[in-house]
Amino acid sequence: MRTELIRIETPTHPLDGAYYTPDGPSKGAAMYCHGNQMNFYVCAARFLAPHITALGYEYLAFNRRGHDSVSTFDSRECVGGAYQTVAEGVEDNALVAKYLAGKGFANPIVIGHSNGGVLAAEHVAHHPETKALILLSAHTGGNRMVHQRAARNYSLAGDVDKQRKAAEALVAAGKPRELMLIPAWWWVISARTFLDRLTNAPDLLENAKKITCPVLFIRGDQEPKENYPAEEFAKNCPAPCEVAIIPNCDHFYVGAEDKVSKVVTEWLKKTVG
Repeated sequence: MRTELIRIETPTHPLDGAYYTPDGPSKGAAMYCHGNQMNFYVCAARFLAPHITALGYEYLAFNRRGHDSVSTFDSRECVGGAYQTVAEGVEDNALVAKYLAGKGFANPIVIGHSNGGVLAAEHVAHHPETKALILLSAHTGGNRMVHQRAARNYSLAGDVDKQRKAAEALVAAGKPRELMLIPAWWWVISARTFLDRLTNAPDLLENAKKITCPVLFIRGDQEPKENYPAEEFAKNCPAPCEVAIIPNCDHFYVGAEDKVSKVVTEWLKKTVG
């Protein structure tokens, strides 16, 4: 495969990514949506690249504007995952799909890990022309004050009501970008983004009802199914949805990269051709 670093413009900060192309002719494309606080060169964004291109697909793994935690891009302005909003994530996916359409791939395969999977399902629910959807440990999403099982101790821990009130006070004081320390992953987040993620995340199981393309939903056996509801998603989805539980596998697929890659490639070969 060949690799090119690309950039896609947005209304604010551009999206950077790695664009992988097969050595032979291309028969389609896939876009990869990374999880919270991650980026285009870690986890499945990286290890799936040679497997997807070996099937003849071009593969774009890109950074959302909210990648990593707190960073700087092209100035001393603080940017990154601690500041991203759900709306920006949704818009980023639309801009990447538009970029691929400009290269001749109007209905790419969409792959998303964790929160990237939630955003991927949101995108596909509104784009029925999508060829296929692959969800890698996508979480439940939705309003986390109502559906707290979507987060559990992975992104909501401690006194959430106290944290919410503190975030609301900072926003009311004109300090929406003030950073808050929270006692579990994400660890650090701005007040505005905390409130945004708390209530505005797309609802994965509701979006399942709108998806009409074939779906593969992967979960590691070390992940709680109440957080990553592959089976419930399959029940809600009118399209064919295959669930694969990977043995000896955590949320980041450490040591299980080959197993995950094999499931993905075999599913794509039999489902998309």
